[in-house]
Amino acid sequence: MELNITGLILGVITFIIIGAFHPLVIKVEYHFSKGIWPVFLLIGIIAMVLSVFFERILFSAILGVFGFSALWSIGELFEQEKRVEKGWFPANPKREKK
Repeated sequence: MELNITGLILGVITFIIIGAFHPLVIKVEYHFSKGIWPVFLLIGIIAMVLSVFFERILFSAILGVFGFSALWSIGELFEQEKRVEKGWFPANPKREKK
């Protein structure tokens, strides 16, 4: 019996991608505000489009997970702004208050 570890590899990489986007959203919102969301949109769309051109399932899936994580992060940017307003995260003192 031959073992297929593709699912395990994809699971670990998905965990790493999601784990990386969490602090990335916090840092990006701090430095650039939620107005940077179109960059996440563009990155997400590019990754998803590229994913359909890979014949290897693992690479295609990784790009798909990365692309959808980038899109999910758009909503998280807006939520992060609310978390900052509640005082859960520090506000950037260089940015003008509303």
